[in-house]
This record gives sequence, structure tokens and C-alpha cells, in this order.
Amino acid sequence: MVFTKCFLNMEKVMETVYVRKISHHQEESMKNFKPLDSTQCAEIKGFVKEIFDLAGMPEMLKGKDRVVLKPNTVDSRYYCYTRIELTSAVIEYFKALGAKKIFVAENCTQSNFTRLVFEKTGYAKMCKKTGAKAVYLDEGKTAPYEFKKQGTNEDGYDNTVFELSQFVIDYLIKDRDKTLYINLPKLKTHSMGVVTLGVKNQWCFPKQADRKFDHNYNLHNKLVDILSYIQPDFTLIEGIEGVVNGHYPVTAFADECIIPFKVLVGSKNVVGADLVGTKILGVNPEDATHLTNSINRGLSGGVKGFEDIEINGDISSFTQKYSWDLLNRFPEDVRLITGKERWCKEGCKNNPLTLLQTMAYDYNGKGGFTMVMGKGLDKAELDSITGKVLIVGKCAEKEAKDFLIGKLGKKNVYISGACNDLSSSVAAMFHLMKVNPLKYNGLSLFKVLKVFALTLMHGSKSTVPNPLANIIKTV
Repeated sequence: MVFTKCFLNMEKVMETVYVRKISHHQEESMKNFKPLDSTQCAEIKGFVKEIFDLAGMPEMLKGKDRVVLKPNTVDSRYYCYTRIELTSAVIEYFKALGAKKIFVAENCTQSNFTRLVFEKTGYAKMCKKTGAKAVYLDEGKTAPYEFKKQGTNEDGYDNTVFELSQFVIDYLIKDRDKTLYINLPKLKTHSMGVVTLGVKNQWCFPKQADRKFDHNYNLHNKLVDILSYIQPDFTLIEGIEGVVNGHYPVTAFADECIIPFKVLVGSKNVVGADLVGTKILGVNPEDATHLTNSINRGLSGGVKGFEDIEINGDISSFTQKYSWDLLNRFPEDVRLITGKERWCKEGCKNNPLTLLQTMAYDYNGKGGFTMVMGKGLDKAELDSITGKVLIVGKCAEKEAKDFLIGKLGKKNVYISGACNDLSSSVAAMFHLMKVNPLKYNGLSLFKVLKVFALTLMHGSKSTVPNPLANIIKTV
């Protein structure tokens, strides 16, 4: 084992980041997602125990009534979510230590609901098998909390209050000293947040409807606002494989977007873990503004850069630079009209473009329409639009909605009005591109309805498109 110190300084209290590498990965195309084999699973279990033991986890668990695990299960698309084998190994580790209550908590992305994601990925089955309790944070009681109003524009945030699950309030804020909170992100770049690692993994905590606002140049500030309320005791990044060129890999592009890094990265310091994660991804940490903001706002536990990190392990082999932005591949029969003054990659740019790629290249979605996005739209370009049009984002809605409805008629204009109203964008594209929501979810109608009924019974707070959105225009 190689031990590397970054800028050795004995006067500093260095934060340790543990790095461990598994021996191999599948050699066939990444388009074919495979469960990990027995050797890989054994290595993961061994490394989880080694990392946690070195970090003093048995002592950290003392006096705690429960363990809360937060994997990244944003969606059920392959490689989007934390490998189930890692989460299972973490559960087994804490069970062996005698933990009585272990929770696996998540609130997936807008336009989806967490019970469905857990069902499709196998997380629900895994929780039952291991005895961990699945907690669906998009269900049940919530209470209002306030963002810190760190917006970069003169007026601050559009939305200053968010709803937080009562489970999170009780276990991760009010009764924090009795909870051991383990953050389990996936190693991914992000087309809006640059990287989605430990800090970004907590964006699940606000209610889905609250995430569509300020999902623009203010996103990085809001991520840090959440960190100011909730900090994990330990972050363990799963990088068996990582995602580049965005965060939501198009299966058709998987061999370009899925990289077998074969690595685990762990630390008590979430910013320290994320800095090493960015290094492995080949991303400049300064581009991940939420990490810089975390440091500037005093939420990094003293870590200001790599000079404050001691790496227990070896990252010398990770030298390649990868892009966090989307591949420039979009259907030619979809026209894009964009703002000349502003077109935020964090909102009305890269989320709808990600959807467009997914539906076009993985589900044979049809084109033949126009997308209008951003601020400072050209009037002549708007006047040239014919046929159907999707307006995305609050800026474009303000500038173009009335004009285009007057010109084309309401039936030909689709609106996804907030900076990142993902549910409305999905519903619009289902109808425009003739993509069946059931095929998109990959489960039978019976299974979807059964799981959704349970979600509703438990007080769903999720924002999901109409299951007939491909047939009925709903936005």
C-alpha cells in the first residue's frame, strides 16, 4: 500500500481520505450492466471493513441509537445509483458491530418516486434481506426550513423556504447526537453541478417541488445551504465505475460515459472526500463551485485544499481529464433556440438536453419540434417557429409564452416554467417524442400502479408526470 501526503505540514491537523482499489471490472461493453462477481463483492466487503476500522467507526457508533445510510439512488437508470453491493456491505458491517436500527434513506429525482426506484434497482429487496429499513423521504410529514439566502443575484433566491422530511429533521438535525449518518454517493460528474459526490448527494433532502426553483447559477449556493444544516459523519464514495460527460448516462453512449475507476474513497470530512473524488474524475475542483463555497463558508472542517488532506492509499494512476458536460450529440430534427443573455447549464440548458438525448437515443423518441430556453431570445427566431414548441425555464416563459401561444395556439405550446421543472419537461417530451412512460420506467403497468398506490397511501410529496403523458398533453 502506498501512502501519499499532500503538502506535508506537521503543524496542521490533516484530514485523512482513504482510497482503495478493487482488482478488476467487466471487460465487455458498459452497455451491458452486470452485477459484481463474488471476487469484487469480497473485496468491497474487505475494504469497507478496513476503511471503517481505520477511521474508528466502532468508536463512532458507541452511544448511537441508529445508523442512517444515504446512497445516491437518484434514479433507476444503470450506473446512476450507488452499487447495491456496496450499500449491502455497509449494512453488514454495522450489523456485525451490533447496530440495532439501520435506515436506508432517499428522495429521488423529480419526475420519479423513490419506492419505484428502490423496486427497480433491487434496493427494496436488499433492505428486506438485510433487515435495514427503507425510508422514502418523498413520503410523509414535512416541515419548513429556510435557505440561507446566499443567492448571487440582487434579489437572492426565488424560493427561500423548502420542505424537509420529518425523518431528516428528527434524526439528522434535532436528535443528531444519537444518529450515525453515513453518506454513500456514486462517483459521477454532473452536467449542472460539475460533480455529484458527497455534498451534492444531500440535495435529496428538500422536497422535490422545492428543487425546481433556483436550479440555475444559484444551485451551488443552495447545495451549501443544505450542508450548513446537515453534515455526514462519514462519506464513502462508490467508484466501482464512474460517470463522465454528465450524470445521467445515455445507454447508447455508455462506453464513452462509464469509466471503470475500480475505486472507493472515504473520509470523515465530506469536502475532503469530494476533493479527492474530483481528482479521480479529472475535474478541476475550482469548477465545482459548491466545494469552493463550502470552504469559504467555513463548512469544510478546516480543509481548504489538497494541502490539508492526507491520502491513505494511492491516486497516482488517475491522471486523465474527463468532461463533466454533455456530449454534443442531439437529434438534428429538434431545433434549439437559446437566450443570448443567459442560458444556465445548471437548469434550463443541461437538464432538458439530457432528457432529449435519453429519449432520442435510448427510446427512439421522435423529433420535429422546437425547444426555446434561456434569457434574451431573438424575436426574429421566435417568429420563425412553426409546429410544436417546448418552452423551458422561467426566463424563456416570461419572454416567449404569450407570443408563441398567440402565434401557434395553446395546443402547440408546451411549458416547463421553472428553472428545473423536471416533471413538466419529462411530461412534455413524452408527448412530443411519443415515448411511453412505462417503457421509460422499465416496469409493468401492474407493478408501477401497485408501487404508486403505496406511495400515495403514505403521503407522497413526489412530482411525477401523468402515466398517459405520451397520449395526453398535460403541460
